Amino acid sequence: MSAPPPELENLYNGVSFISVIAPMETLFQSTLDFYKALGFYEAVVYDRADSHSKREDDHALTSEKEIWLQNPAPTPEQSITVKVRLVHRKFGSSAVSPSPKDNKNEDWRGAVQSIAFYTTELSEIISRLDARKIDCQVYPEYDQPIEVYAHDPLGTLVGFTSKRNAAARTAGTGAFSRRLIINSPSKPEIPSSPGHQKKKKIGVMTSGGDAPGMNAAVRAVVRMSIAKGCVPYAIYEGYEGLVQGGDLIQEKTWEDVRGWLSEGGTLIGTARCASFRERPGRLRAAKNLILKGIDALIICGGDGSLTGADIFRSEWKGLLDELVATGDLTKEQVTGHEHLNIVGLVGSIDNDMSSTDATIGAYSSLTRICQAVDFIDATAYSHSRAFVIEVMGRHCGWLALMAGVATGADFVFIPEKPPVDGWEDEMCAIIRKHRTMGKRKTIVIVAEGAIDRNLNPVSASYVKDVLVQKLRLDTRITTLGHVQRGGTACAYDRMLATLQGVEAVQAVLDSTPETPSPMIAITENKITRKPLMEAVKLTQAVATAIKKKDFETAMALRDAEFEEYYRAYMATTKLDDPLQKVQGDKRMKIAIIHLGAPAGGMNAATRAAATYCLSRGHRPFSIGNGFPGLCRHDSVRELTWLQVESWAIRGGSEIGTNRSLPSDDMGMVAWYFQKYRFDGLLIIGGFEAFHALSELQKARESYPAFRIPMVCLPATISNNVPGTEYSLGSDTCLNALIDYCDAIKQSASASRRRVFVVEVQGGRSGYVATMAGLSVGALAVYTPEEGINLKMLESDIDHLKESFANDQGMNRAGKLILRNEKSSKTYTTELIANMIHEEAKGRFESRTSVPGHVQQGGTPTPMDRVRAVRLAIRCVQFLEDNVRTPKEILADPSTASVIGIKGAAVIFSPIPTLEKEDTDWKDRRPKSAFWLELTDIADTLSGRKGIPGSSTLTANL
Repeated sequence: MSAPPPELENLYNGVSFISVIAPMETLFQSTLDFYKALGFYEAVVYDRADSHSKREDDHALTSEKEIWLQNPAPTPEQSITVKVRLVHRKFGSSAVSPSPKDNKNEDWRGAVQSIAFYTTELSEIISRLDARKIDCQVYPEYDQPIEVYAHDPLGTLVGFTSKRNAAARTAGTGAFSRRLIINSPSKPEIPSSPGHQKKKKIGVMTSGGDAPGMNAAVRAVVRMSIAKGCVPYAIYEGYEGLVQGGDLIQEKTWEDVRGWLSEGGTLIGTARCASFRERPGRLRAAKNLILKGIDALIICGGDGSLTGADIFRSEWKGLLDELVATGDLTKEQVTGHEHLNIVGLVGSIDNDMSSTDATIGAYSSLTRICQAVDFIDATAYSHSRAFVIEVMGRHCGWLALMAGVATGADFVFIPEKPPVDGWEDEMCAIIRKHRTMGKRKTIVIVAEGAIDRNLNPVSASYVKDVLVQKLRLDTRITTLGHVQRGGTACAYDRMLATLQGVEAVQAVLDSTPETPSPMIAITENKITRKPLMEAVKLTQAVATAIKKKDFETAMALRDAEFEEYYRAYMATTKLDDPLQKVQGDKRMKIAIIHLGAPAGGMNAATRAAATYCLSRGHRPFSIGNGFPGLCRHDSVRELTWLQVESWAIRGGSEIGTNRSLPSDDMGMVAWYFQKYRFDGLLIIGGFEAFHALSELQKARESYPAFRIPMVCLPATISNNVPGTEYSLGSDTCLNALIDYCDAIKQSASASRRRVFVVEVQGGRSGYVATMAGLSVGALAVYTPEEGINLKMLESDIDHLKESFANDQGMNRAGKLILRNEKSSKTYTTELIANMIHEEAKGRFESRTSVPGHVQQGGTPTPMDRVRAVRLAIRCVQFLEDNVRTPKEILADPSTASVIGIKGAAVIFSPIPTLEKEDTDWKDRRPKSAFWLELTDIADTLSGRKGIPGSSTLTANL
């Protein structure tokens, strides 16, 4: 062998990179899986469709995606880079290299081109191939390997050798050893043969106006479809993508939707499509679906989008017949797809769909509005100004009404309930009354579709002119516009979209050709299915009723909760309505007390109860600092309207709260109750409030002063009060927690290889941890109900290793584990993080994070505020309805009850019944909790129960 010329000695110094090209998404993903299984990790990610992904000069112009894989190496000089490129057919050949691996007796090395990597760990390579059931050939003997070869999904022959270069000499000769293992999971899917059960293919699309939470819905549909053994497809740009087809209809993998929970808008796009309204457009849409094998659609949009989908379903058979008749499709292609299943998810910030309490995006939009009004409130107070704020809502006043309830606005205009003729005088009388009582600021909220009773528009500018001319107020206008659509989804919308997306997949699988298209709805706290077109007709009937000036029907067509909120709002803003006053002998002295830890919504509830009492002619009193304040400091104060008027937006407890129970000094508590002659008691708080009500009810035998109606309004971030599925403050806590988790997840993603173990509050209830985990996509959640054991940790750490191996280097790759503070005395947050660090062996890092009392503080969310108003007024009405003689009160335990949301209803539960049937006194929580069934969904969507189609499945915990 001759020596190279001296001038060529330094011409080449090593291999820079190897490039392989995949012509389709499935091959692209399976090729990545193949190389990751062999120890490579993602170092560089480029995705043309991702606005955050920047194309560099090294990226091929034809690449839709590029992921550069590297091997963990001691020095950069020793690293190997494999560039995997996704190049669709229109840019190049779709052919996959032929593979001779089906010929078991042929030496693969002499059949096709190959690439070979040098390694000193051949046994580990063989073990990895064996574990993933990938065909391989070992040379010369399996027990003494020098070379091992396998095919990647593209047909490339990939070798691993212990020879540093081809010219090196090693001992050992002989024929190749065959270790062929069939059923490789990295092979692309083979079309089903006749008679073989095909996988259900489900399309998901977003349509109409975008709404926060749509991405969470798509993520849930994609992952639950995969978990159920189906194949999910995302249809980009709404109905336009359905009509255009091609690359606008894409199969989605598990990893494609990672990180979508915290993204605003809709990542798969939405667009108006005039062509779909015509039959030729729907013909093209049907053809595109059949070509992909899709015969089920889940549509997230408004009533127009869902109506179009149902029309499409009704025409489906005729469309297919026409496509076959014209030769666009064959009978074989349409066989098995004779019926189209449609499921509707309502994505709309207006919350204008009948038959459901909330639509995806509505509460996120309300959050933006309330944040803006809260900011305006401060400047309005400073200058004693009036502000007229215009919000969205063409035919639905939900946003305007709820914003008015949540912020304590002076007046609201909504299309369903126009003000009476001469409303200008009524509005000015209310605002003048408020100003006379000492209020320095004025807030009026106008829905963009607001009208008077003659259907004339009520504009923000006209309202401003009225305030200036009649009241001489310095008035400004603020139009919030599209800021109401922007931003990430709030906790409620993430949970709602996730649970409805999961239910939508199940509805597809349950559907038959005779099943009417369902709409996934929510009533109070329960996910339900409603007939889609019935809901659409009721929704459209509202606009029709408004056009006919039939406003009573328009209000009746909204859900009962809407009208209840309107009445509650009017009762708390219009104080001198003689029709609302009760007779003198029925007027009550009502005491309000806070117990337990502070929770968002306590002040809003107190404000609502006090203002409602005043509007009815009752006298509200606060008991400051709980029962110790009463016994030690006689902390009873009569509440005035001006005193509580600004409490709607305040966090914490303005009257003070305490954890002590009345049993600490029952006699003194009774003495003060007798002194002030209270006629009713409203206790706002957590498990301590529940416990206090129990003690007071039992003390009626000994203390006549307690023979008055009493009610507990649950308010605690832990949501652990028996008798309810919802407590004031829990939504505020969840939103504070997901904001916190989103921030640290961003930090974890930036470092690429980091997991945070976050310790959350909640006492011995895992509600906060579970719901937050569902909202942020936590990899694992530990709760007191389930506990923590070594086997569980081992399984989760294995899952964590696999997760990092699959996505190292990718965008949104941060990992979170949530641990409730009381999950285990042994396995602390610090210990779990240390165990992860030890097992990671330097491949990734672990950190702890404890948000602490951040979860209790801050401004209450709109949901906590509006529900505080509704439930507090219901509590006062309960006290009014249960005014009886002391003897009758003593004989009827139902006069001491807990208000709660259970399933699809607001109910009052007698305290003795709850104590007997639903109270776990030891752990201070209900015996049964609705959210426990959601843990299975959270584990499925996080991949904790295993990702179907991956190389390994974690244990089913």
